[in-house]
This record gives sequence, structure tokens and C-alpha cells, in this order.
Amino acid sequence: MAPEDHEGATSLLQSFERRFLAARALPSFPWQSLEEKLREPSGSELLLAILQKHEAVPTEPLDALYEALAEVLMAKESSQCHRSYLLPSGDSVTLSESTAIVSHGTTGLVTWDAALYLAEWAIKNPAAFTDRTVLELGSGAGLTGLAICKACYPRAFIFSDCHGQVLEQLRGNVLLNGFSLELYTPTDPSSPKVTVADLDWDEVTAAQLSAFQADVVIAADVLYCGEVTLSLVRVLKMLSACQRMNAPVVYVAYTIRSQDTGKLFITELERAGIYWEEVPPHAGQLFPYEEHSAIVILKLVLNGCHSVGR
Repeated sequence: MAPEDHEGATSLLQSFERRFLAARALPSFPWQSLEEKLREPSGSELLLAILQKHEAVPTEPLDALYEALAEVLMAKESSQCHRSYLLPSGDSVTLSESTAIVSHGTTGLVTWDAALYLAEWAIKNPAAFTDRTVLELGSGAGLTGLAICKACYPRAFIFSDCHGQVLEQLRGNVLLNGFSLELYTPTDPSSPKVTVADLDWDEVTAAQLSAFQADVVIAADVLYCGEVTLSLVRVLKMLSACQRMNAPVVYVAYTIRSQDTGKLFITELERAGIYWEEVPPHAGQLFPYEEHSAIVILKLVLNGCHSVGR
């Protein structure tokens, strides 16, 4: 197999592997690309590579394995599943997520495309997070923050959300990925690196936000209705006021699902005097989100600027 053919085959295999581990729907797999590759003269070598990568151990399966498989097939379908997202280092972020888009009255129990896109951007731009304290607003299942913790080496990371079921799942996912979880004490140099905070945007105070001493604030896919958007801008204004001399840099990622998505947010940012600029799109897809999704990352500067807009 020629070097360029080998590189293309490797990329295709990785695409299948990433989607499989992330439990993506079968129609999202690159079947057409696979069919085209198999039709090439080197297609038999690709097929052999697939079989060698996923071949079974050259012994007869144990009866216990068949029994375990039977138990799985007969079991009641679970409302939770585990998904793994591979990192460039070879490590992965493994999450317990809901199998339903809406569960327990929230959409925060699954990973959304903008969270994957923001995590991908962070991995490609680690200097924005290295040795800094990061506060994530609306962490959901925790994919973005866990990817940053594993690949960007922040000094501390504060996950936050306000829904009880989301917080429970989030704490479990932090532990699942090997991080300890204790109370956050920013003045104690020996304090744990990772924590989960119950943070309601409508009730949080400036003093509570200031205590986090965040250098960077991130949020992904949180602009899903006007009420939530206004609450988010309220939090950003408080962050700007309570840390005026050292206000954090903010990155907000969202998927443009309609013409109105993001418009209210930008309008309210300009009304609040918060400078914003769109982060240039990055090349090379790492995670299995919808390739044709229109996803935007805005970088916000909460102090030191009086002009708004790009």
C-alpha cells in the first residue's frame, strides 16, 4: 500500500473507531468513504487491516462470555450509556450519558456538538488554559472540561451546573476519569485541581463568582432560549464587575440552529459593553460531531475595552 493510501486508510479507520467508541448512530459512520476505499486496488489491504485490528483472541470464547452476552441481550434497556472520546495523546474521556436527548427535564445529560467543538479547539490551543484557573458554566456531562483537564494542564478547573441530576452525573464522570473531587479552596495551594460547583445563574452572587478567581471562563451550547441567554449575560456582567482589574477571558461556543441563535446574545453583549470577537475556525476534526454543523466560538473580553463588535 502506497504511503498516501496508507495514510488515508488509517484516517478512515480512526473515523470508524472514534464514532464506535462515542456510540454514534450507524448512519453517521463514513460508509460511502469505506466503500470507495475498498473498491481501490489497495482495498483488500484495508480490509485486512480492519480484520487484524478487531480480530478476536485466537482461542475459543469462554462459556462465561456467551452467558454474559445473553444477560446483556435479555436485560432491560438502560437509560444510561458510556461513551468514550479519544484524545490525540491516546488517552480518552469516558462519560456516562443519558440515552435520551431530554431526560429528567433537562438536556444537560448528553454531550452536544458545540461542547465537542470547543474541546477540540482547546486541545489545539492549550496555552489558553495551561496553568490557569478555569470556570465552566453549564458543564453538562463534562466532556469539554475533562478534555481540557487531560490535555491542557490547567491549574484548577471548576465544573458548574444547577440541575440536581446533571450535577450527580457530572461528579460521577469526574471520578470516572481519575480526578479527585473535594471542596475548592482557591487560597490553599494544596487544594484539589478539580471541583464541581452548584451554580444557578439567576441566584449566584458576585462574591461567589469572585471566590473562584477564574482566569478563563468557558461555556458550550448554553444559548438555547432567550431567558437562559439573559441569565448568562447577567453572570458575565457580574464577573466583569467583581474582577474588574483581572477579569477572565471568556469563550462561548454554540451551534447555529436558526437565524436567531446567537443574535440575542450578541445584542446583550453590546448593550453590556462587553467586547467580543469570533474565533477563527480550526482545521482537522478530532471528535465525532456533525461535520456540517455551523458552530461558532466567541471570545469575550470583560474589561479594558470600550468598543464592541468585531
